[in-house]
Amino acid sequence: MPEEMNGKKTMETKDAEIISGPEEALVSPDERMLGMLCVLSQFLSYFSGFGGLIVPLIIWLLKRDSSKFIDQVGKETVNFQITLLILAVIGAILCVILIGGLLLFLLGIYSIVTTIIAAVKANEGVVYRYPVCFRFIK
Repeated sequence: MPEEMNGKKTMETKDAEIISGPEEALVSPDERMLGMLCVLSQFLSYFSGFGGLIVPLIIWLLKRDSSKFIDQVGKETVNFQITLLILAVIGAILCVILIGGLLLFLLGIYSIVTTIIAAVKANEGVVYRYPVCFRFIK
């Protein structure tokens, strides 16, 4: 059911909270593409380690003042990458007692699925809130 929160309509879904509001209709195709690029750049983590955190951080820092959509997508993406980094470190430590391998595998699957969902939502002009994500940047 839609609810009002800080002047924005929010809708609780099974997976996450999707934020939409009057600005959703004003998202330009360029902003949507840049938002989707910000989200999809998370896949760089699989090739370069920290690239999945650095690229969205750079995009967010450069465009956060000029686009509210990029500001929201960038914050969510950076927060999600920081969360994944923390959980990966915990998983690596837990490898000592043989639980970490399973945690890292599940974390990888979770990361891929939610990144694809977030990229599709960004392309639609909707900010996707990741279900398990610590919000360090508000």
